[in-house]
Amino acid sequence: MDWLTPENLIAVVTALVGVLVSVVAIWIERWVPRRRRIGYRVQLDTAIGAGAAHTVLTGPGATVRRGFFDTTPELADSNATIVLLRIENDGGLAVTGDHYTDGGNTGLTVAFGSTEDAARRRHMKAIVVTAPDHPGLLTHFDTTWQPQVGATSLVLPKVPLNRGAHYKLLVLLTGGPIGSPVSVHGNIADGVVHLNHSTTPDDKPAVFSRAARTVTVALSLCVIALAAIIVREQNPPPVGCERGTLTVTGSTAFAPVVREVAAKYEKDCEGSTIVVDAHGSTSGIRKLAEEGAKTAKGSPAVLALSDGRKPDGFPQLRESMVAVSLFTVVVNDAVPVDNLTLDQLRRVYRGEIRNWGELIPSMDQEIQLVSRDANSGTREVFQRRVLGRNEPANSSLDCVHSNDPESKVIRCELDSTEQVLSTVARLDGAIGYAEFRNGSAVKGLHRVAIDGHQPNVDEIGDSPYPYREIEYAYTWGVPRADSLTSSFLGYLSRGSGQDIIRAHGHLPCATPKGLRICGDG
Repeated sequence: MDWLTPENLIAVVTALVGVLVSVVAIWIERWVPRRRRIGYRVQLDTAIGAGAAHTVLTGPGATVRRGFFDTTPELADSNATIVLLRIENDGGLAVTGDHYTDGGNTGLTVAFGSTEDAARRRHMKAIVVTAPDHPGLLTHFDTTWQPQVGATSLVLPKVPLNRGAHYKLLVLLTGGPIGSPVSVHGNIADGVVHLNHSTTPDDKPAVFSRAARTVTVALSLCVIALAAIIVREQNPPPVGCERGTLTVTGSTAFAPVVREVAAKYEKDCEGSTIVVDAHGSTSGIRKLAEEGAKTAKGSPAVLALSDGRKPDGFPQLRESMVAVSLFTVVVNDAVPVDNLTLDQLRRVYRGEIRNWGELIPSMDQEIQLVSRDANSGTREVFQRRVLGRNEPANSSLDCVHSNDPESKVIRCELDSTEQVLSTVARLDGAIGYAEFRNGSAVKGLHRVAIDGHQPNVDEIGDSPYPYREIEYAYTWGVPRADSLTSSFLGYLSRGSGQDIIRAHGHLPCATPKGLRICGDG
């Protein structure tokens, strides 16, 4: 289960929390209110008594009295107050007269002041009922409804209330201080009477309900958490980039190019790792075939570079032409020769010329042949395009002394281009071959022209210089378009890869000139 990573688990859990919050909010919003509820709240409770006359108070109930409130004897009580009480259906179902269950004509009972503390009880002096949005409710307050003046409670009739309907009571009270509790009691079939709240005294509704705010906050936190995970762990790579690990094997001559391209790709495509493990063209082909045989499905993350086409016997491998590679013959700086003919080179490698003195009369230096092993594509190209035959057998372990008395030449085989170059630079009579750019990058040796022609990338196709070959990239079958193998192969063949290939002295096959030469083989 490749998806079962900590980051993905956090993302899934966060998403589930968001869904759960939404479900709970909908349940609360739609199902919890699906019962009969009558809510009430005090919207105004203010002192109007004589004790407040001509005085600006700083505590609760601060008032200034003028006019009628000063001259009316009934308001001489210093504790006279006015209370505005709102009663409404805030449930999900309508309340009819039959739903009130207190008996008789008693619907609800309003208590003014504390029932336990007589000093905090308030007595009703006058009452006004109003229902501006639902005037039909006032018909239930007919002449049969006669509130008892002076009482500490008020009995309300069985007023039917549709969902959202309300009416208000403006009550003049005396006897108890402002702030004495006002409560409403009653029994509703399958319902409840309760104290509710409003955000503002004038009943202006909130832009968002409490449930909406809760859902918004919860989902915002979920989105922030998911965004943080994505930004921190799941930054998508640039277009054309892929994540993962890829092994590039094969040609050691082309390895410097691949290493530089790999470093550039890793920099441009965060999350990718390109491992360059070059041991020769043939060795790389075999490794790719072995990894492909182990892969039950698809293509392994292995790319093999080869100097020239693959050997026969690997039908599953698919090739792509990358570049035209130039190679060069190199000799130690102690050998003052800058040009060799094809015939001279072939006679040297056949053992017909064994001492540099046969070519340079002033010298007496035995020739040592420093070659690559049988896995080398550079060697295979040298044999095919320069010598026209295989090199002689390996006859030396140290590249100085012959271990085969039957051999006409001193010839050793080394595992890499770097080993060949360092050995040629060390031995005074040594001659070898290498990838073009590397042939000029080591002190102690120099390049040799063939038939008067030097390797020159600008002259490829026009010059008869023989020591060149197409560099092939091989994959096991056709890799997926979104695989790192496919992405890196495209990067190597185009854009930045082309610039690096040309800087190393090769001609990219994807250029107009390269297409013509690579197409001709």
